[in-house]
Parts: sequence; C-alpha cells; structure tokens
Amino acid sequence: MTVVGIDDTDSRERGMCTTYVAARIAERLRREGSSVTRLLLVRLNPAVEYKTRGNAALAIHTDAEPETAFAVARDRLESLAETADERTHPGLVVTETDLDETPDDVRTFATRAIREHLAIDDAAALLERHGYRSWHTGNGRGRIGALAAVGSWRALPEWTYEYISYRDSSRWGTPRDVDRESVFAAADWGYPDVWDTVDRGEDETVCVPHTPGPILYGIRGDNPDAVRRVAERIESEPVASSRLFVTNQGTDIHLQDGTLESIADGYAYRVSGRVASDPETRRGGHVFVELEAERDDGGENNREAGMRPESRLECAAFEPTKRFRDRVRALRVGDRITACGEVSRGTLKLEKFAVRDLVTSEYVTPTCPDCERTMESAGRNQGYRCRDCGTSADGKVARDLERDLEAGWYEVPPCARRHIAKPLVRGGFDASVHPER
Repeated sequence: MTVVGIDDTDSRERGMCTTYVAARIAERLRREGSSVTRLLLVRLNPAVEYKTRGNAALAIHTDAEPETAFAVARDRLESLAETADERTHPGLVVTETDLDETPDDVRTFATRAIREHLAIDDAAALLERHGYRSWHTGNGRGRIGALAAVGSWRALPEWTYEYISYRDSSRWGTPRDVDRESVFAAADWGYPDVWDTVDRGEDETVCVPHTPGPILYGIRGDNPDAVRRVAERIESEPVASSRLFVTNQGTDIHLQDGTLESIADGYAYRVSGRVASDPETRRGGHVFVELEAERDDGGENNREAGMRPESRLECAAFEPTKRFRDRVRALRVGDRITACGEVSRGTLKLEKFAVRDLVTSEYVTPTCPDCERTMESAGRNQGYRCRDCGTSADGKVARDLERDLEAGWYEVPPCARRHIAKPLVRGGFDASVHPER
C-alpha cells in the first residue's frame, strides 16, 4: 500500500481546501490506472494557532507505485496550493507500507498531532529516520500534518464519514445556490445516522460553508451510504464532483483527561469539578463560570483546605455557542460537572459539559409559621425571631430549588460545533444525553 499524506494547502483569505487537493490527486491516480482504497480526512489539534479553520490533514491510500504517487501529488500541490499566502506552507509525505505495520513512532506522532503542539524538526527527524519521501515549500510546516495523516490509520480507534460535494471552479467565490428546504428535509431523513447537517435552533444549514473555497456542502455521519443518500436529496447548483472521506470528525479524540491542577494552554481536556461562582454574562454576550477542584472539606474554601489557587478554572461559553449559554447560565454554585474543551489563556472554551450532581436546595431565612413574614436575626448565634409574633427558629432552613437542568450531557449547537467534537446523538457517553439539533 502506498500512503500519500498532504497538509497546509489552503488560506484563510484565499480559500482552497486540502480535501479538494486530495480529491484531485486521487482522481489523477485513477486516470493513470491506479486504484484508490480510501481518502482520510484527519482533524489535528484545534488549538494550534497557525491553523486555517478545521486544521485538516489528508491521506490517500492507493496501489500506485510510490514514485508515481509522489510525482502526481507534488504536481497537484504545486498547482493548487495557495502558496501566495505567506502563512500557507504545503507539505507532502509518501511511503510504501503495510498499514498495520506503520512504525510505532509514526503512530504516536499522529496521536500527538491531534492533542499536542509539534515542531517542524519533530517531523523532519522522523522522515529522515524512516526514509520517507517528502516535499515542501515555505518553512515545511505542512510536513507535520502530512506525516500525522500517514500514521493516523493505525493510530486512531474510531472513524466516521463525510461526503463532500464540490463546485465548478467557475463558481468559486460566488454565493452558493443550495435549496434550504431540501437541506432541512434531507437532514430529517438522515438523522440520527447523519448529524450536524443543519441547526434547527438557529435555522442554519451547517453543511454549507461560507468560505470562498471549492466545497458546495459536506455531509457527516456514521454510515457511508447514509451520507451519500442525504447528499443526493439536496437540490443545488450543479455538483462538479463528490468524494467520500473516512475521518476522525465527531469523535472527541482531541480530548484528554485532566485535573484542574495540571491543565495547560493549547490542549483540550475533560476535567471535573464543582461550580465555584455564579455564571456571569460579560460584554459581547459571553458567559463565564468558575470551576474548582472537588473536595471533601465540609465547605471550606481552597485556601483553608490547603489547595493551590490554580485549582480554580475559568470556563467560558462564547457568544457563537448561542443557546448553549443558557445551559451554562442555569448552573449554580455547588453543582458538580465535567467540562470539555480547549484551554486558551487560562480559560476553558466549553464544547460540552455533563451535570453529575445538582444542588437541589438552599438555606434561607425562615418565615414565621403564624404570619408568614420573614424572620429577623435574633443576634449572633441566637437564631431567628419574628418580632411581631414572638416565634423563633434555631437557624436557616432548607428550601427546594427548581432547576432548569437535569443530570447528563449538554452540548453546543451544531452551528458552533468543532469538526472533531463528538455530537451527543452519536452515543457512547457515560450519562444520559440532551442532544442539540
């Protein structure tokens, strides 16, 4: 098996798409008599600062001779990559290998590229060690993703699918002509095997991008036949070509388990704790809440319990997460949750959270059983007294709380979901789920 890995061909301003480049390479290989087994679309660490949008690397599995595959891929990269953008640094890696025998260090490199930050030298050293063919322009950063794509088949335990339809090149940069009603109808038909096609809450066709690139729409799901059938139900401008990709999208593979004391910027985590502050809506509509390490200290604060101040973590639901912010606003001090998301500048950007335990009561000043007025303090450590009736109470009393949350997982809506984040509808979570559509 010959494996072709490519990365970093697109531009934030100029468009293009690495999936399109991979599709064109596969098409050329087929025209020259080779077969293509699959195309992999591998989402890498979403926290990498130099990414474009989805931080995707691509791999092509083919029976073409390595020399032929290398020549075809380099030609397509040189002609299609947006190298006029100084931030675009394409990379190409080609090797001949049995996929199940991909070297351990290449497999590990792929996993690290999804969860960590890697240097160009890390990739260059592995390429030299294994004698892989490679090519790059600019600073060679694209070789990181290209090598990760090569090692991903053995590295990743779970795959989903995306069926991408492309526009005729004469239409690139113009408004897309896609019938909204047909998209919503197709989304209903394919759900739940096909997900994140639309966002009903925001009345948005999530599968249709807004960038100037070649993609007309992309349909994601758990079943390759289902994503194809949903795409076929969409009415639109003429489709120039379509391609099925095997991908790690919707898998949460970027998340790693962490603690409040150990997290670091540039990584994505699952971390558990108790809500330590009332949710606060700040300028711009962003909602912030603090999480503190779980403790069995009878309610003492972190300092009294001997814990470091860093064991508190600010979590944020930013304005683009729309109605998800109401879920965060519904949290109360003392709730126990698991929060998921990327940490940047000391703040966890919430992608989803699980309610583990809700505060269901609060202690309030008692009311007089005779006149139903709120009692007043009778003095330090002397309880409460009704000045009119003379009734008394030893202390505050518990009152049940009505909560707008239930136990289980909550998520950002489809319009705000990262490519790699796992939709709740896919299942496999450790508690009940409350999926967004």
